[in-house]
Amino acid sequence: MILTTTPSLEGKKITHYYGVVSGEAIIGANVFRDFFASITDFVGGRSNAYEAVLRKAKDTALNEMSHHAQSLGANSVVGIDLDYETIGSSMLMVTASGTAVIVE
Repeated sequence: MILTTTPSLEGKKITHYYGVVSGEAIIGANVFRDFFASITDFVGGRSNAYEAVLRKAKDTALNEMSHHAQSLGANSVVGIDLDYETIGSSMLMVTASGTAVIVE
């Protein structure tokens, strides 16, 4: 499965469009992780705990989208967009969406 943010794949021809596919992942904030992340942010460092959780959520959303495309018979997803949105005060939703296609 080829996943790309571009609308086409160089050197390949899109022969069929299946339409929009998406995948979502929702993560909740952990109180202790929040506390330690705020300390890290306060001293100017990066929060490895948050970065790892965000990366996992992004990967989960992309995998879910990819499985949806594959179930339709697609071999690629083009025009992928990743969105991050807060839900309430302690949750984050990561959404991956794109167009499922067949490329040759």
